[in-house]
Amino acid sequence: MGVEPLAPGAHTFDSDGVVQRYHVYGRGPVCLAHPGGPGIHWEYLRAPALEEHLTMVYVEALGTGASGRLPTHPHGYTRERYSLALQRLIDQLGVPEVYLLGHSHGAFVAAYHAIHRPDRLAGVILYDGAPVTGPEHGAEAARRVQEFAAARADRPGLAGVLAAFAAMQGISSDEQTLAVVRGILPAYVADYWGDEQRWATVVAALRATYISGLDADLSPDLVDDRADLPNVRVPALVIVGRHDVICGPRWAAELHALIPASHLVVLEHSGHLGHLEEPEPFAEATAKFVSTSRG
Repeated sequence: MGVEPLAPGAHTFDSDGVVQRYHVYGRGPVCLAHPGGPGIHWEYLRAPALEEHLTMVYVEALGTGASGRLPTHPHGYTRERYSLALQRLIDQLGVPEVYLLGHSHGAFVAAYHAIHRPDRLAGVILYDGAPVTGPEHGAEAARRVQEFAAARADRPGLAGVLAAFAAMQGISSDEQTLAVVRGILPAYVADYWGDEQRWATVVAALRATYISGLDADLSPDLVDDRADLPNVRVPALVIVGRHDVICGPRWAAELHALIPASHLVVLEHSGHLGHLEEPEPFAEATAKFVSTSRG
């Protein structure tokens, strides 16, 4: 007899000819968690406080870790491809419906899945996402980074953070991806230098793989969901950190306004990593959403 697909621990299965790996912790309603990046490995997203309320299924996204790579790697990892992989995982788990939590780029994937494949979703949690990418999103992020830098001009590590942001456009390898991800992290939490020893441990644990953000034809996989989000009919929770520089409160407010009957939670003392910065409020908001949506 094989291992049950929701037994605690790591699992792999064949997903349309590509190895898909995932990790199960906790108990309660099933919630898939899709990490950010694209290309950030899943471990940073682990939220033990959530596992007290939910069976968390952490997705090791295609192209990262022990999951398989597409033949077009590092290209071709579109939202459609990630969404298809999520659907195959839901089928593999064999449950009638699941919650889907997506963080950062994973929130873009989760929104796409809720728009195009909603049938097996009990609800969607868009955590530090936005309705658009491209120039508009980039301009807002640049403004927020400038505000971050101005407020921390006396920090000796600031120059390195800004250099990492500047290097983002030139990434072309796993090593460069990881260096940038680690380099920008101080801007991704509300008070990195207030507990630098703790966050340095988080930085050291990060892993990443270079994913280009281009489709198989080398065209950008740009996002503008503003016309489609009003058609979302699954329960939705939007979570954002007040101090998030990359997908901040402006975008959370737009998501909330666009998605019918959605709920908005702002974590007042968090940046882009609220599940680590304010784990209990993050878990409580998510658990309340699940409980309410289940009636």
